[in-house]
Amino acid sequence: MELFAISPVDGRYRRQTAPLANFFSEFSLIRYRLLVEVEYFIALCKIPLPQLAHAIDDKTADKLRKIYRNFSATQAEDVKEIEKTTNHDVKAVEYFLKNQFEQLGLTAYTEFIHFGLTSQDVNNTAIPLSLKEAFEQEIAPLFQELLTKLDDLAVLWETVPMLAYTHGQPASPTRMGKELKVFVYRLQQQWQYFATIPYAAKFGGATGNFNAHQVAYPQIDWQQFGNSFVNENLGLYRSAYTTQIENYDHLAAFFDNLARTNTVLIDFCRDVWAYVSLGYFKQKIKANEIGSSAMPHKVNPIDFENAEGNLGIANALLTHFSQKLPISRLQRDLTDSTVLRNIGVPLSHTLIAFKSLLKGLNKLELNEKRLQQDLAANWAVVAEAIQTILRREGYPQPYETLKKLTRTGEALTEETLQAFIETLQVAEPIKAELRQITPFNYVGV
Repeated sequence: MELFAISPVDGRYRRQTAPLANFFSEFSLIRYRLLVEVEYFIALCKIPLPQLAHAIDDKTADKLRKIYRNFSATQAEDVKEIEKTTNHDVKAVEYFLKNQFEQLGLTAYTEFIHFGLTSQDVNNTAIPLSLKEAFEQEIAPLFQELLTKLDDLAVLWETVPMLAYTHGQPASPTRMGKELKVFVYRLQQQWQYFATIPYAAKFGGATGNFNAHQVAYPQIDWQQFGNSFVNENLGLYRSAYTTQIENYDHLAAFFDNLARTNTVLIDFCRDVWAYVSLGYFKQKIKANEIGSSAMPHKVNPIDFENAEGNLGIANALLTHFSQKLPISRLQRDLTDSTVLRNIGVPLSHTLIAFKSLLKGLNKLELNEKRLQQDLAANWAVVAEAIQTILRREGYPQPYETLKKLTRTGEALTEETLQAFIETLQVAEPIKAELRQITPFNYVGV
């Protein structure tokens, strides 16, 4: 029950994270293991091994695939019941599959299920396959929707001038659309790296050398078979040299890249929060929503705060995963196992954050009046423009001249600035050029 879930990804946020249960739940892990075991058996039949030369035809292969395609919750409970005896999760899957083979009249071939494999040949193909499909089917489309929305807002507000802030202080004006475009660009830059990171898998027997396969069938090129099975049948990338487990270097790269993407979004959340605080953004109000239990007027930027919090949790786990997984004592220790079982957790927090950001972006309304007020109150920000033109004209000590003008302790007004321009010892066309510069049009390219 959601009310009794320890983790909020299976409790409070269950409706949002439910799609990922199809990839990272215990049920799904069993189903992906079955997929690997079934496809492996079919691949052995296609070599073919002498004992499997006439084991199955296409119709039987289709029946075998239905074992994982039509896998049910009741059958998953059967696997867990077997595990109570074996105390080994992958062996329980093997025994369940043997029972399914017997029901299909394939009892003579049951010993070729899991033939020559160790558990990690199954886990280290099932898990990257589940990650690949979860990312492609759930995470990536949602990210693209988020990126498109952000880009649409950047285009919508591309000509709207706004006061910039460096070190929290008024700075050379910019455009709201351009500042949003900065994040679109950063996110695009990070996202493109995912296409370069393979979903690596280990498949090579007990310690990665195909020992059992080679001793049983020395005439077969097992390296080539492993490459073909993993790369072509499963659509993954087989690591050529491994111990008992996958090296996890590519998986670490994936987690690091997702964490960097999330970090860009954390930066974005904080900027939007600040813009809401400054009054640059308003938020669409729903009649029955409550911002504060005590202060009726409050309309808080909760979607961006929620996203920031979830992105932070995701990154804490992603960073741990990328630092821990590539390290294993000698040919294998078990510390990777429980970490791999938690892959769905940071992806769930990332998914929650993406959805919160989309919700928040859809509620934003630009308060151009407030933007105009801040620009009108900060004429000092055009001092950079004036001193730069004076530099161009060879005017003596232009920076120092403008520094003296703008550091009087009083706000620089349009009138004060215009009067200052009249005192400059420059030609009238230069003065005319300087008079045209305002906080509203000094926004660069």
